[in-house]
Amino acid sequence: MGKNSITSPGNDLYPKPHSLTASFGYALAGLASAIKTERNLRIHLVAMALALIIGIALHLSVIEWCLIVILCGLVISAELFNTAIEKSLNVVTRQYNAEVKRIKDIAAGAVFVTAIAAAAIGLIIFISAALRLV
Repeated sequence: MGKNSITSPGNDLYPKPHSLTASFGYALAGLASAIKTERNLRIHLVAMALALIIGIALHLSVIEWCLIVILCGLVISAELFNTAIEKSLNVVTRQYNAEVKRIKDIAAGAVFVTAIAAAAIGLIIFISAALRLV
């Protein structure tokens, strides 16, 4: 990489955080930015809130709660990675590029697979918990 590369030592464009607090601040700023600008992330957050409400209503076990929290974290993380990939590619080129489209589609596909798997496991957990209440 060249002297002016973003990753080169001493680059002031993206200084290394000086503290753990600063690192958390950057992470929260990124999350807030994604929530403001990404519709699909907001949809996943609403689904997560519904899952939490349903979990409370069904009196899930500790293990079931752990699975729900892990699944929610996976789906939100997948959406954030997808957003980061899309935004990075948009910096590289604004013109249509078939390979860029393919990469974006693959990243979106990863979110889709994660969300479908989470929904299936969530249904298994919720149906099982509901049947215990009957």
